[in-house]
Amino acid sequence: MRLPEQDETRNMIETSRSQQASLNWKSLLGYAIAAACLLWVFHDIDFRELSDSLKTINWWYVMAAVLFDTLSYVCQGIRWSLLLRPVGRVSSLRATEAIYAGLFVNEILPMRLGEVLRIYLVSQWALVRFAAVIPSILVERFVDAIWLALAFGVTVLFVPLPKYLVDAEWILASIALAAAVLFIYLVVARRGEKTGGPEGKPAGKRVFGRISDLLSHMAGGIRDIGQSRYLYSSFFISLFFLVGQILSFWLVMPAFGLNLSFWHGAAIFLIVHVGTVIPSAPSNLGTYQFFTVVGLTLFGVDKTLATGFSVVVFVILTAPLWAIGFFVFGRLGLSLKDIRTKIAALGDRQGE
Repeated sequence: MRLPEQDETRNMIETSRSQQASLNWKSLLGYAIAAACLLWVFHDIDFRELSDSLKTINWWYVMAAVLFDTLSYVCQGIRWSLLLRPVGRVSSLRATEAIYAGLFVNEILPMRLGEVLRIYLVSQWALVRFAAVIPSILVERFVDAIWLALAFGVTVLFVPLPKYLVDAEWILASIALAAAVLFIYLVVARRGEKTGGPEGKPAGKRVFGRISDLLSHMAGGIRDIGQSRYLYSSFFISLFFLVGQILSFWLVMPAFGLNLSFWHGAAIFLIVHVGTVIPSAPSNLGTYQFFTVVGLTLFGVDKTLATGFSVVVFVILTAPLWAIGFFVFGRLGLSLKDIRTKIAALGDRQGE
């Protein structure tokens, strides 16, 4: 006769295997997409011309690009510190360190596991539950969507874009508007009464009960942030975060010898930013180059030059993430093995 504990252990093992298989398939899909993108990017280009274009880089512009890129993540750290105030006090420095640690993991591991890491680090520092930090990330995404939609709207006034990109901007604006309506509803809606715990209920109801409780906690956390006086400051700081990102991308253009305006740079950055949402290899390798080349060729840049720029801007804006992220890892005493173990343990606890 099989004991209930044996059934539970077997179910946990099967769930773990299923999650690992799903993760492997998603990783393989991302690598396949990255390989296809790189094949297209480097197909039919003049490698001699590509090599020559790399020899004329203006390093003063490069340093300015790296500076603005770094400052943009500092702004993100300040913003996140403000959004976390309803949960607990985390300094801007700590929040920035968590962001860089997460970015470093995203650069070398698939599936954006760095997002999980930065939430975990802040939850440990603030002495709060992991789930309590998630609403701040959701609000970050909501605010970013609003500013991206506004940036697209302003950019199309200065740079003519194909109709399908303008349509994409309208879709993004619609999503941002829907998110704003949902955010306002969660802020002004009354808190629902807490339901009883899952104990003593059938397995199916326990699962739905946990999901309901989680959504209730998320809504409550978003409501607390929305009613916080720090929301407005974090919203405007987000503008500096986006502008810093666009400036760092555009400054690599004159560094590489491309004579395109700031608004052209903004348009290409937004194309890359939205395009790299699809699954890909770590660091968005492949999709980053693909959408950069697509954006540049829309404005008449030769594909060989566009390919060279896609490689240069990728290295210039990725290398600081590696360097600072590696420094933060050392400062916090982290290792990739520890990260994998902590994330796996966290997943087991969430599934209990």
